Formats: sequence, structure tokens, C-alpha cells
Amino acid sequence: MTALHLAVALEGTGWHPASWRDLLARPDELFSARYWTDLAVEAERGLLDFVTLEDAFALQSSRSEGPDDRTDQVRGRLDAVLVAARLAAATSHLGLVPTAGTTHTEPFHVAIGIASLDHATGGRAGWRPQVSGRRPDAGHFGRREFPDFTRAFSEAPEGREFVRELFDEANDAVEVVRRLWDSWEDDAEIRDAATGRFIDRGKLHHIDFEGEHFTVRGPSITPRPPQGQPLVTALAHDVLPYEFAARSADVVYITPHSRQETAEVIAQVRDAESRVGRTGAPLKVFADLVVFLGPDAKGRKQILDELDGAEPAFDAEVFVGEPRRLADLLLDRHSAGLDGFRLRPGALPRDLKAITRSLVPELQSRGAFRDRYAETALRARLGLPRPANRYATAS
Repeated sequence: MTALHLAVALEGTGWHPASWRDLLARPDELFSARYWTDLAVEAERGLLDFVTLEDAFALQSSRSEGPDDRTDQVRGRLDAVLVAARLAAATSHLGLVPTAGTTHTEPFHVAIGIASLDHATGGRAGWRPQVSGRRPDAGHFGRREFPDFTRAFSEAPEGREFVRELFDEANDAVEVVRRLWDSWEDDAEIRDAATGRFIDRGKLHHIDFEGEHFTVRGPSITPRPPQGQPLVTALAHDVLPYEFAARSADVVYITPHSRQETAEVIAQVRDAESRVGRTGAPLKVFADLVVFLGPDAKGRKQILDELDGAEPAFDAEVFVGEPRRLADLLLDRHSAGLDGFRLRPGALPRDLKAITRSLVPELQSRGAFRDRYAETALRARLGLPRPANRYATAS
């Protein structure tokens, strides 16, 4: 049995909307560097592959189509890329994968931000691109008019076309970012004080990207990242996002709710890879799970449900119970073809510590998880090669 990979998705005080009221929550520190540093250090203590950091252009909401008026749930967040930069100095092996949008953010800014993070971490950076189709998000920028993204609109032909355009734009954005990461060859920096030559201008390349959504000349202002191409990950629930991941990502997060569905979704991902003509390594497939762990997990979740007024609906499967049973589930789904899992702690820091201090030892005892970090670079840890520079042969 191959060892599985484990990542954790960090979101506010946890994925349950009432998690800030958990007895061990730290809502008064939510917007402090110390809070996020403590979470990252704990994740590294558990030898996790990487953490993802959520982000969005709108306040959190209980309504998928836009803002709500609730005041009893966490609202507000820090910028994910900047948080990841702060965590770089507090960790030495943990991968850091912030979310950054593709709909309203210029890909040049994303490219230099993630490349800088990869330099700061010595090759531990990644990026989760995210589309943003809601009208309130567009209103922050004043450059585009978006329709109200209601359920009825999303199911209508014009709604489906709107979503396709968002993903086409996202594919272009990722392509621009990847080209900018390659726009400096690995040995472009000479740094020869004796001759006074710092760079070889012949090894910096204009990317000259011209598409429907972006026209970007390049080159980047940031040298090629240590990984060559930092890890790109994508959350996908349906055919179009599977195709986006197949074209643009290295890792895809899926949300099946059973072993059978896991096998079915993996098959859909592989079909998407064939349709788009993916070349290179196949996508690494991680399943998302919302987790409440420990002997008191069921009671804790019930209390949070009551505090929130209802049981929340999650896109991913919810596990409530002992770490030993979760280990059983993970290994069973792993045997169905998954490369790993991205666990979403129901309440932070409580359920993160249950992952690192109970689940991980259980998996280690079964020979299913590492007992030390063998690699520093995130791509290498996932078994992905360092890509050749697409422009190097042209110079």
C-alpha cells in the first residue's frame, strides 16, 4: 500500500459556521499573526503535506448567491497570500497553498506573489485559483457588470454560458501565471561582481500572451521559483471544473460522499483529462472531508448546530467520530484510487490537533503515513517532477 497524503484546509475558526463559539476557539485572535502561525506550526507538527488558506472577495455568507444579514457568524478574513508569507518563517517543511482569485485579480500580480512565496519558503508554495461569479464581488472593482447568480440563472443556458466564460478566463489566467514563472530561466542570474553582470538578459523572456481575456507581455519581475512551477490546486464538483483542473492544475480536490462515488468521480476526472488532452503527470486526486474528531465529537457538533440554528449543509462529506474510525475510512477510500485527502476541521484549533495528535499516529501505526519529512519541496513530496522551463531551449 502506498502512503497517503494529508492536507488541511484552514478557514477562520473552522468549517462549522458556529465554530467560533466552541469552548477552545480563539475568535479574539482570529485576525492576528499568532493565531495563524500556531495553526501552521501544529500542522507541521503532524507532518502534513500542506495547508490551504481560504479567501474570497466577499464576506462569508450563509447564502450562496450573495451577502446575508447574519451577525452571529464569523465575518471578515485576512488576505490568504499575505498570511502564507507570514507562515513561511514559522515553518520549514509544511506546504503553503493560499487561494487567489482569477476573475478580478491580474495574473501578473498572482504570479509574482506565489513566486515570491516559493522563494521565501525554499520551494513549499502552491496556489488555489478560484473563480468569482457573484455580482457583489464584481462591485468591489467597478470594471465589469455581473448578473445576479441565482439558482435559476445558474441552471439556465445563459447561466451555464456565463460559468463557462469564467472558467475559460481562469484557464487563461493560470496559463499566464505559468508562463511568467518560466519567463526567467533557472540560470538567468549570474551575480558576478568581478564582471559586473547580475543577470543574463538573453535568459529573460517575453511571454507575449494574447488571449480573449488577457494580453500580457512579460517577463516577470521575479526570478523563476525554486520549484520551477509551484503547485497549482483546484476544487472541483462537476464536469466543467474537472476540465479546468485537468487543463490547469496539479492537484484536484473532489467531494464524494461514499466509496462508490469516489471511484465514479475519479473516473470522471480521468475522462476530463482525456477530453482536454492533458499531457504530463496525471492529476493528484484528493478528497475533501469535514471532520469533527474525538469521543465528544457528536455532542460538540450537536451543540454547534443548535447554536447556529440548524445543521449546516456542506459540499463535502462530514465525518463525526473517533480518529481510529476516520483512519479506517481514509484507507478504504485510498484503496479506491485517491492519492490523499484535504481535511476541513469543523472547529479550530480543536479538530486540527485531533488530526495531528490522534489521526496521524493512528495512520503511522498502520504504515500508511510518514514518520518524518523526507523532502522540502512540495512538488517532490507529492511525487511530481520539477518541470523544464518552456523557454530554455529557445535561448
